[in-house]
Amino acid sequence: MIQGVVAFSTIEDVSALSDAELLARSCKEPELFARLVRRYEAPFLRRAKAILFDGEEAKEVVQDAFTKLYVYADRYKPQEGVSFSAWAYTVLNRVAYTRYQALRRRNAKRAPLEPEHYESLPDDQANFFEGLSIRNEVLAGLAKLPEAAARVLRLQFFEGKTQEEIAEQEGLSVSAVKTRVHRAKRLFKKTYTKHHD
Repeated sequence: MIQGVVAFSTIEDVSALSDAELLARSCKEPELFARLVRRYEAPFLRRAKAILFDGEEAKEVVQDAFTKLYVYADRYKPQEGVSFSAWAYTVLNRVAYTRYQALRRRNAKRAPLEPEHYESLPDDQANFFEGLSIRNEVLAGLAKLPEAAARVLRLQFFEGKTQEEIAEQEGLSVSAVKTRVHRAKRLFKKTYTKHHD
């Protein structure tokens, strides 16, 4: 009877842990990582499908992303202004875009894209982000931008929101969001390059 009470208490305590706490503890208690998978699997799958337009490829991408999250769990350090979910979505987006590029090369043609999803794919300026540290360098660069520019980049590249979702959240037109993202990326690149030259 006492064992049953202890187990129930432990389950209750674990279910109250934040994502970051679950990740940290899963390094020593791998079974806890399954809870993170349950929390993020469905939204990750939706995001991967929006990029790849292929359910099976999306499932593989999600598995790869979870593998990376687990393998590199010790590298995650909570930072002010960047949630665990933002870091997790950044990892997922990179894995998904890498898979998209591989599919394009394999098929020797561009994967079919709906116009409304085209903007979610990285352009040349967005590729600039891939070489940067997820945390320190990007956060330092964003801190030097005006708040409006930093906000739109956080929403798209850290939180994984589409430009349509950002437009709805910010009360803007999609074209206004596209313009803001384009300007913010140019400003970020200029600021980052100046700081590191």
